[in-house]
Amino acid sequence: MNDDPTNLLETPDAGSSMPHDAPAAQTQAQIPAAANPLAEQVYQQLKSDIFSFRLFPGDRFSENGIAQHYGVSRTPMRDGLFRLQREGYLEVGFRRGWKVSPINFDQLDQLYDLRIVLEVAAVERIGAGGEAAHAALETLKAVWCVAPESRESDPVKMFGMDENFHRQLVAATGNLEMLRVHNEVTERIRIVRRLDFLKPHRTSATYDEHSTMLNLIERNRVTEAIILLRAHITQSKLEVRKITLSMLAAARDSKLPFVS
Repeated sequence: MNDDPTNLLETPDAGSSMPHDAPAAQTQAQIPAAANPLAEQVYQQLKSDIFSFRLFPGDRFSENGIAQHYGVSRTPMRDGLFRLQREGYLEVGFRRGWKVSPINFDQLDQLYDLRIVLEVAAVERIGAGGEAAHAALETLKAVWCVAPESRESDPVKMFGMDENFHRQLVAATGNLEMLRVHNEVTERIRIVRRLDFLKPHRTSATYDEHSTMLNLIERNRVTEAIILLRAHITQSKLEVRKITLSMLAAARDSKLPFVS
């Protein structure tokens, strides 16, 4: 279905790094063991602001402004900022302050293609799997193979449910490295992927396609399930291509006070 998220950013300013991004939940392996709690707090809050478009692509701000807004000292604040820069969410320029990176749609295309490779491989493995794979399918069927009146309609909840569906397909393989890479891809496309669920028809299509896919896998019709999976993710990728700056602006909650 859709697939709504993020190394979506370009980095034109000097000193910036190539993009990023975020899974719905970040795994412990992705968070430095000795991370400063305040730096982690700044990092998580800023990422949330970027994902909700309170910080909009192209927005600029100073270190002093953000430190005052979050009430933190310079060191943890800079740690959080530079972590986001390494992931591609932010850019920094000499004497130009910080800027939220623009969305790189060409990179998004590549990330969606990588998703297809990972999830097709996962479905193939599940089709040849044993009890663990079967149990994973039953868990997913309990969520997605339901009557229309029992379906979730809230776009925020649907976004999280959709991410979890695709993550659990990969997790069912038991291959932790595949899951790690899939989590990273999910994280990096999240910023735009979630916008897909603002369209009601995409929500109903997601239920229909997920339930059909699960039933095909259970009946060992793996080839058909893979064809549907490819179409499902490709359609999501096409929907992302339709996203314009005006659509992003409409999704913006509010402008933060430290943005210049």
